[in-house]
Amino acid sequence: MRKQLYLTIFAGVIIGIVLAVIIMAVSKTAPSAEADLLKPVKINNSQATIGDRNISAAQGIIEKQPADSKGYNMLSAAFMQKARETGDFSFNARAEESLKHSFRVAPDNYDGIKLQAALLLNFHRFSEALQVARRAQAINPRDHDVYGAMVDALVELGDYQGAVDAAQKMVDLRPDTASYSRISYLRSLHGDTKGAIEAMKMAAGSASPANHESIAWCRVHLGDELMNDGKLKEAEREYDHALYAFPDYHLALAAKARARYAAGDTDNAIIFYKRAVERVPLPEYIAPLGDLYAKLGRADEAKQQYEQVEFIEKLGAADGTYSRQLALFWADHDIRLDEALAVAERERAVRNDIYTADVLAWCLYKKGRFAEAKTASDEALRLGTRDPHLLYHAGMIALAINDNQKGADYLKQALAINPTFDILQAETAKEKLNSIKGK
Repeated sequence: MRKQLYLTIFAGVIIGIVLAVIIMAVSKTAPSAEADLLKPVKINNSQATIGDRNISAAQGIIEKQPADSKGYNMLSAAFMQKARETGDFSFNARAEESLKHSFRVAPDNYDGIKLQAALLLNFHRFSEALQVARRAQAINPRDHDVYGAMVDALVELGDYQGAVDAAQKMVDLRPDTASYSRISYLRSLHGDTKGAIEAMKMAAGSASPANHESIAWCRVHLGDELMNDGKLKEAEREYDHALYAFPDYHLALAAKARARYAAGDTDNAIIFYKRAVERVPLPEYIAPLGDLYAKLGRADEAKQQYEQVEFIEKLGAADGTYSRQLALFWADHDIRLDEALAVAERERAVRNDIYTADVLAWCLYKKGRFAEAKTASDEALRLGTRDPHLLYHAGMIALAINDNQKGADYLKQALAINPTFDILQAETAKEKLNSIKGK
């Protein structure tokens, strides 16, 4: 991202733009005028994506039939697709404005309600998304798209049985990429890695050849599951397939960085993380880049990345709350631990999923509240998820309460799944295991 000062400035500009649109999306302010909805998206025709083509088609319909909700709904869906393709969250704000026009011309139209559920998920308003999805389900209980939104909301809220039931209904109605990918994720959450791989292969195989982003998304997540099964080379091949299908896809670039680091190729891991950050400066890309610099002793460069993480997260929290991701970042780096715990507790009050429980456990551990940390960690492990981060946290917490046997078992499991699961924390896990052996 930054070979010279010019590139440093360029990256900063990108971050500023993304932060501005995150604030707009989260706070639901600064809506576009109707004319902005019809403003063409600047594209190179030779590189037009399915999102670009759908935006153009929807705008054409609106121009001919401005009093029909169909065009606005199509445009909202197209803007959400474009947001997925680019990582530019401002397209979600335009999708929201499109929906407002849809409901103005046709209050409570069904397709608009479905899209509203999907958009609320993009804004992480999970309880609201679930309510809207259930409203759509009551209107048309045989629409498989509705169950997809329900699965996503229920998973984020921690109702896993409800999510399994909704996913089964979804795949029964229509076995396609959307349903298979959700089956894959639920199997992964329940510790069935091989089942998750099988379902994600089916998702990738059923993806539309015209939707390159969808193909790449499936390949990245298939690679992640293969990585979780110890198949590093196969995983990296999937990431390469994703980059071939959708060049410079930010999810694939970051995945490729993880694969290169796992293979011991730190130099190229840095290069791929930089490319991912250039595309979309997300904290989940910037933080590991900082960790790589820290591990190499490049403290000033690490500090710069860490400051960007906090900057992005805080400006993105326009409603006055920070995400659990920032709480985890603070806890991992032993900074601002009181704030980290407050964020985790606030998040836990509204979400009962395993990853929020895990962040809470880790923050409690860092504050020395080990008994409470164990309770939260047990909640995080309740599905049997084979996630090395969850197991690592559980291991460190077990060691803190003097359960060395269980602590060692958890740490061994984490490292067996992926010995490079985290640039800094994996080293800590290895050191702890060695210290136990030395006793």
